[in-house]
Amino acid sequence: MSVAAATVTLVTERWKTDDVLALAPDAPSRKAAEKVARPAGWPRTGAVVASGGASTLALWGECKGSGAKPYQTAVDLAGPDAPAYRCSCPSRKFPCKHAIGLLLIWSRDGLPEVAEAADWAQEWLAKRGAKAEQSAAQAPASKASAPADPEAAARRARQRAERVEAGLRELDLWLRDQVTEGLAGLRRAGYGHWNGMAARLVDAQAPGAAERVRSLGEVMAEPEWPGRLLAEYALLHLLVRAHGAGDTVEQPLRDTVRSRVGFPTSREEVLADGPRERDRWHVLGWADALADQLATRRVWLRGAASGRGAVVVSFAPAGQSLDGSLRVGTVVDAELAFYPGSGERRALVAHQYGAEPGGPPPGGPVREALGGYAEALAADPWLERWPVVLTDAVPARDGGWWLADPSGDALPLHPSASPWALLAVSGGIGVTVAGEWTPQGLHPLTVWPRSGARVRLG
Repeated sequence: MSVAAATVTLVTERWKTDDVLALAPDAPSRKAAEKVARPAGWPRTGAVVASGGASTLALWGECKGSGAKPYQTAVDLAGPDAPAYRCSCPSRKFPCKHAIGLLLIWSRDGLPEVAEAADWAQEWLAKRGAKAEQSAAQAPASKASAPADPEAAARRARQRAERVEAGLRELDLWLRDQVTEGLAGLRRAGYGHWNGMAARLVDAQAPGAAERVRSLGEVMAEPEWPGRLLAEYALLHLLVRAHGAGDTVEQPLRDTVRSRVGFPTSREEVLADGPRERDRWHVLGWADALADQLATRRVWLRGAASGRGAVVVSFAPAGQSLDGSLRVGTVVDAELAFYPGSGERRALVAHQYGAEPGGPPPGGPVREALGGYAEALAADPWLERWPVVLTDAVPARDGGWWLADPSGDALPLHPSASPWALLAVSGGIGVTVAGEWTPQGLHPLTVWPRSGARVRLG
């Protein structure tokens, strides 16, 4: 299999069914994939394994369709940007039902291991390997051949800074008006009340602040909305003041403020200049969201040696598959490059050296989880979510639903979280739970019971 050795990511654990189904772009695709995930419908299949059989590199198969010629489907599990898919069917969904079906058969131990793929799959894999090598070789040359104009870049930066400053001044005046006029009529105002100010901040090139203002409309649906709304007003006011303080703010916090306002840091800048850390990272869980036809996935990690938390964020247009290379429950040997000043410790995977099955990640009691959150909040007062891992946690009901540890300390569950899934998995016995702690409560993502495999809830 002609794949450049430098680009291979080892895959040492067969995927679970929920890992595969998470790649589907929508519910109909999952249902259709289950129908084609029958070995009888695939006359020729194979799982290409590395020498020694320690890892699976690619899958291929030929699926019977409505025509005389079977659909040719392949999945690259080890090349650049893996997993990658190829299918001869006319579907516009990505990945298609045949690619997901082939992965499902493999996850159920239904593919024979082979040393080489079929000719058509071999050709596709070889092209991917050659393209990766070419891109790696040309990247420095292309960067050198098109040097940036430093004067033009400085001018654009000054113009943007002026627009942002004007937009934040307008936001500060708007906040004063909200407090002066009171909160009584806001529930009748509708989302347009927030969207108008958010649109002006977008025009001012402050998308981070705009998104925070836009989200205020959702606060109105909460039972204790007046207190939450005033707290959000205060955080927006703090953001305006912190940005206006400029160089008097220490560098880490200054970077955080710029990030929260919406100044971008490119992927290339992070990989070139961002601080790095190599560790064996537990993949705690992921959370998906869809807004404005853009799907977002947050994958939470925790370093086995450092205990450091990190989040890797990926995006995809609605209807397309999100990155599934970091699989929940595995331990990934990787070097991460961190964004500047991000309180959520957003990172990119700079190099991944391998992955292996992992048991429950190290965690602790509620008090320890809240201590870590308090430290993170001190570094970033605008923090919206934070990863926590609780051990020996049991769901309990006391007015609302909580997750309690043996000492009796407990965290309230997020209103959208289902307590029944936690109850079914735990059976009243303490479990390890990884989740996102938010101002609205804990959103569980993954559960590790004392007996049996982990269960992904997010």
